[in-house]
Amino acid sequence: MLDTDSTQARRTASQAGHEGILRRTSLGMMVALLVQLVIGMAVNLYDTVPSRDHGGGALAAIGHALSGGPAALAIHTGLGLAILVGTIALVARSVLSRRRALIGLSVVTLLAILGAVSSGAAFVDKADNGASMGMAVLTGVALLCLALNIYLTGRPSAAPPAVRGTAGQGSAGEDPA
Repeated sequence: MLDTDSTQARRTASQAGHEGILRRTSLGMMVALLVQLVIGMAVNLYDTVPSRDHGGGALAAIGHALSGGPAALAIHTGLGLAILVGTIALVARSVLSRRRALIGLSVVTLLAILGAVSSGAAFVDKADNGASMGMAVLTGVALLCLALNIYLTGRPSAAPPAVRGTAGQGSAGEDPA
């Protein structure tokens, strides 16, 4: 018999399930961010944002990058928006895990991605090298937070529930015979 009631046992199993999904999501987001980083470097080194895309603000810059920019810039922008949506899902999943550290790291990841998107829009809008640097630094912050999420979800959040009446028996309370 478990030392905890069935609700507690279900909640612990549910939290473990959310943490497993959070771990896989964090890994997928890391891979997507690394691809995004490489595409961003290629855009920065080899493509020129058309001057017609300058001005008009951040939302207009995102629209121009998706529709009228070089193909690599359009891919970079589209992937960035997909990463933003994925990060929102990551935050939601971390809230379901009910672990403060995971929630905090996921929120910081979201803020870093929002900052990178904003810096990217500023780069397209004004062709500012500082905005490009901002994107790279914020991507690094997001990658670090995702790596820590993976590390923390690799460890159990709590000890498994104790089992009564198992003195002298196997660790799972099974009959040794």
